[in-house]
Amino acid sequence: MITHGPPTIWQTPTRRTVYPIRWQGELIFKSWKRYLPLASSKTKKVNPTLGYLYGRMLLIVRNDALCPQLRATLWVKKQRELSVLKLVRHVQALADRWMQAIFQSEFVLRRLLQGACATAERLVAKASRKRHTTAQILRESLAKQDEALALTEAVNA
Repeated sequence: MITHGPPTIWQTPTRRTVYPIRWQGELIFKSWKRYLPLASSKTKKVNPTLGYLYGRMLLIVRNDALCPQLRATLWVKKQRELSVLKLVRHVQALADRWMQAIFQSEFVLRRLLQGACATAERLVAKASRKRHTTAQILRESLAKQDEALALTEAVNA
């Protein structure tokens, strides 16, 4: 929606920069719909339905909590970006173990989370490709802006 504004608000180069960011948001919703479907409960009674919905929503919150740290770790260690879709699948695969760990102890839960994050570092990176990713495009854009500001400051000094 933000990339469909009138030309007076969004110039073409700005649209090219903003559109990939918008797409990242679309990927998040796509992953929720595909791998954590909220509407697929087959229960007819209130309590089981609420339990199902709360469980799915906890998976969404957990994914969103893991995303920033895993994204940073992947970039620092491997210069690779995080695939939100792969992260959702990875977390979904661990859902049963996660539920069991919640009812055991904090130590068991922490160990499961550490193991899940370590495994995720291997499994949730985006595939290598020739064209630049959204994050690379944004980094390059910011670097160019920083260079332009530095040049402007040097000229004005």
